[in-house]
Amino acid sequence: MQGVVASSRESGSADASGQLPTATTASTAYDLREKNLGRLHRAAAQGDLAWLRRWRWWLKRVGTDKTPLHLACANGHVDVVKYLVQKNCQLNLVDRLKRSPLMTAVECRQEKCVAILLEHGADPNLANADGNTALHLAVLSTNTTVAGLLLEHNANIDAQNKDGHTPFHLAVSRHQEEMVEFLQKKGADRHAQDQKRAISSVAPLLCRRGLFT
Repeated sequence: MQGVVASSRESGSADASGQLPTATTASTAYDLREKNLGRLHRAAAQGDLAWLRRWRWWLKRVGTDKTPLHLACANGHVDVVKYLVQKNCQLNLVDRLKRSPLMTAVECRQEKCVAILLEHGADPNLANADGNTALHLAVLSTNTTVAGLLLEHNANIDAQNKDGHTPFHLAVSRHQEEMVEFLQKKGADRHAQDQKRAISSVAPLLCRRGLFT
């Protein structure tokens, strides 16, 4: 079974390049194994839609950590995600690190799953245990398409995580030129938090693009 992409913790101060520390990064794995999953969760993780349809009465029996929807999103099983949301599963249940299925889909770069969840009313402004919203995670995944989807569904462009960093500041600190320009054009407030050290490190870039004066 494929691993589930999740977040890990980092700490420390800005590095020599001016990159801000953040409590969340993409592309590390839950390392879930089949023996750790019940039959329902395993079916969702494996994309076994036929089993889910046959045993749909089980859909109300979810664990207190990751739900079948988390696992289907993590592994990109679009048909299973569609089925679960059509059966009115709870879209905003979070795992022990306060990650919603939408956050999982964003971290795992499952754009179709992100779109389905948002279309059915998933909340883009929930924050995980580190205070990161789905938009922060889209920045960490360097995905402007997903960031755009989130903003179209009223994601807060200036949300701050527990370190006080907005999605824009994360993009600046990581020298993500395309994301910086994208968020600025979408109306991000580059002064939402005093991040002079990070912004000064890429000020020439911002000036060249007409985004900083």
